[in-house]
Amino acid sequence: MNPDITSYNQKLESEDEKIANLLSEEIGKYLPETENKIWHSHPVWFLDGNPIVGYSKQKLGIRIMFWSGKSFNEEKLNVEGEKFQDASIFYNDVNEIDKDDLKRWLEKSREIQWDYKNIVKRKGVLERLK
Repeated sequence: MNPDITSYNQKLESEDEKIANLLSEEIGKYLPETENKIWHSHPVWFLDGNPIVGYSKQKLGIRIMFWSGKSFNEEKLNVEGEKFQDASIFYNDVNEIDKDDLKRWLEKSREIQWDYKNIVKRKGVLERLK
């Protein structure tokens, strides 16, 4: 894992750090082929330059976001807005994380992708890749 992500996690409060560490471990386990780095101030994983999953500390807790999550059709993932395809879930305790759900969402993030990599080139229009 990118040392910048380790550093990001270590700067979080105790419970948030536990959540972030578990998320990064699970992402690494199920998406070993991805590139990971700090992008727009938080950890993000990419496939072929396309962002697929990331997490950040927000007021409501640690938010894990799937860039194409709206297309996963998963009840537990919150979908906001109409323009993009992202969906997310917030965690405030490491015990809230259902590893089976997380594994399924991570696998879907590989299989279902919208092309965020070229969104600027397409003037804000998203196209489905997979």
